[in-house]
Amino acid sequence: MGTVLRIVLLVNAVALFLALAQAASPGELWQQMLFGSALLQPVLLSALLALYALNPVFSRLAYWQAVSLIVVIVVLLTFILTQIGGELFAVAEEYGWFGELKRLLQSAIITLLLLGYFRWRTLVLSPARADARLQALQARIRPHFLFNSINAVLAIVRAEPKQAETALEDMADLFRMAMSDAHELVALKDEFELAQRYLALEQLRLGERLQLRWHTSQMPNDALIPPLVLQPLLENAVYHGIEPLAAGGIIEVSLYTADKRLHLEVRNPLPTTVVQTDGNHLALANIRERLSLLFDVEAEYRVERSADSYGVHIIIPYLKQEAP
Repeated sequence: MGTVLRIVLLVNAVALFLALAQAASPGELWQQMLFGSALLQPVLLSALLALYALNPVFSRLAYWQAVSLIVVIVVLLTFILTQIGGELFAVAEEYGWFGELKRLLQSAIITLLLLGYFRWRTLVLSPARADARLQALQARIRPHFLFNSINAVLAIVRAEPKQAETALEDMADLFRMAMSDAHELVALKDEFELAQRYLALEQLRLGERLQLRWHTSQMPNDALIPPLVLQPLLENAVYHGIEPLAAGGIIEVSLYTADKRLHLEVRNPLPTTVVQTDGNHLALANIRERLSLLFDVEAEYRVERSADSYGVHIIIPYLKQEAP
């Protein structure tokens, strides 16, 4: 959706610029836009549908081969629709072969400009994806979490050896999953399991102060989400919501689908005085950046704050995991 929206806005912006360059008066500008849009919108929509249908073909071609094919398709659609529309798509001084040639060249140039823009955007954002992954790992595996977990295990290793053994297994699994190979999307069930192991370690440290309320009856096990999203939200809820409260509190986690979109909600109690840290800002900003990189305008990141609670509500497209 983000790509389509950018194409529509950029193409119409170029059309407006061309009309402004050619018009000598407001009335002539209106006429230029009217005649230009009569051809522009059908070509634009037809080209988008054609490119969507031929996407599997483009994925098998080299980049410059795909670019050449796209330009040919757009120019061909422009020519066909021009012939169908006849004089409807031309102002008086553009009748004849020169007017047709000019429109074909304009469609080819605008197409190349758009492809160049998206190529540039891809090259710029590719390093950002790697940086975001690294920042997510750094923001997630905080030294104080490791030290606190080890101290909590040491405190019970003699009195509760079985519980200490389970905690060490959870810690090993947690760090193993955190350092696994990077993927843009992972199974929601795996992230859910990771979150449970993390909270089990935090409960070992905080005891009854940390209470959990899961709403996962509608959680789709086949859903895909960006990695390292749910656990940093929970870590933020523990360190900035539960720890400052002497009596602790309840963290609520909701995972569900609605309107073909996946919803992730994490809500925690909010102390009277909230101490913000750079790590907190880094983790949440990192999540927003990765959602934007992966889903563009289709992702939503909402902060829902009241006098005594703080919540994060993430909405992304419901992408299903392919069956093996």
